[in-house]
Amino acid sequence: MPRVLRIINRFNLGGPTHNVAYLSKYLAPEFETMLVGGKWGENEEGSQHILDNLGLEPTFLPEMQREVAPWRDRAAYRRIKQLIQEFKPDIVHTHAAKAGAVGRMAAADMGVPVIVHTFHGHIFHSYFGKVRTQLYKSIERYLARRSTRIVAISERQKDELVNEHRICPAEKVTVIPLGFDLSRFQTDQAEKRKLFRKVYGIDDDEVAIGIVGRLVPVKNHGLFLDALHNMSERTGRRVRAFIVGDGEERERLEQKVGDLGLSMARGPYFNGHGFGHGVNGKPVVPKATVTFTSWIKEIDIVNAGVDVIALTSLNEGTPVSLIEAQASNRAVVSTDVGGIENVVLSGRTALLSASQDEAGLADNLLRVVEDDHLRERMSNAGWQHVKSRYHFNRLVEDTATMYRSLLR
Repeated sequence: MPRVLRIINRFNLGGPTHNVAYLSKYLAPEFETMLVGGKWGENEEGSQHILDNLGLEPTFLPEMQREVAPWRDRAAYRRIKQLIQEFKPDIVHTHAAKAGAVGRMAAADMGVPVIVHTFHGHIFHSYFGKVRTQLYKSIERYLARRSTRIVAISERQKDELVNEHRICPAEKVTVIPLGFDLSRFQTDQAEKRKLFRKVYGIDDDEVAIGIVGRLVPVKNHGLFLDALHNMSERTGRRVRAFIVGDGEERERLEQKVGDLGLSMARGPYFNGHGFGHGVNGKPVVPKATVTFTSWIKEIDIVNAGVDVIALTSLNEGTPVSLIEAQASNRAVVSTDVGGIENVVLSGRTALLSASQDEAGLADNLLRVVEDDHLRERMSNAGWQHVKSRYHFNRLVEDTATMYRSLLR
């Protein structure tokens, strides 16, 4: 039985963790996997529940952290070399930048036969300045030469890696989109919608817009708030917005809500059993135009409760929130960056605008808010588009096929 050492940056809540978990679980018994990675950060939601639900017991590497720190990275490199020596993998498969750098160097130095790296996104624009970005590109080109195969998660990302940033030649890249268990987004939608809208006091005639993700600069939530304000001044519909997530930008974004003259509320923590308890049937939180909910693991409940899912990122690989939105039969309004064009159907499941285009984003929000029939048509097309393309069974089989080919 071939052995796979699978290494991820950190087990935070997001697409990469879901995917390494599904691969570790369902590639067995053909492939035996050791799953290792760093812990999640202080401002991130962890993914221990994902691992527990699949019965996985990963090896945590405290040395593997997001920030660049040569002494810690060197310690992580030495620890991975030790794991390679003990486990003797036939394949080392790394996921995301830090794991990719440390893990591939260790695997190459230890003579592992097959070295694979998956780009779940990339940091070649909208993260750092020009000099630092060029440095990271040079490092990735060097690491690509030491890799047997590079995995891109969309055709758009492959084009960026090969033609725009020149990380590696096209023949070295295999496109394997992400995969998830999307069935929960189709179950009990009416009950979930009723729960979410009761907790937040969303009336039947109010249109609720959700935006899900880390509150960090690259997600560009400020653009969402500007577009929301722009749209709100032009519509007669009652609109509520829910910012689901947390992170370093929260304080600045809350200040921006006030500066724009929008009302704001903070939602309750959701512990897996309920959002809290209302009093005499009243909402748990005050009604406001913008509500910061913090992290909610039960995104299926959020998606059932809102009417539209937005995304305003400057850079994306394959945005999980948009896959989940379509699996929930929700219309999407987003910026057109990275692999988003491969995830949605422009004009059918989503309305797209250029990055940083406040007017375009506001116009699209206005269209989907005011046109109930358009919103319904977009919503109904979502599940058919994603149900097979992004299921974990397809992810597992695509990956197994690649492994067999590389081992031959």
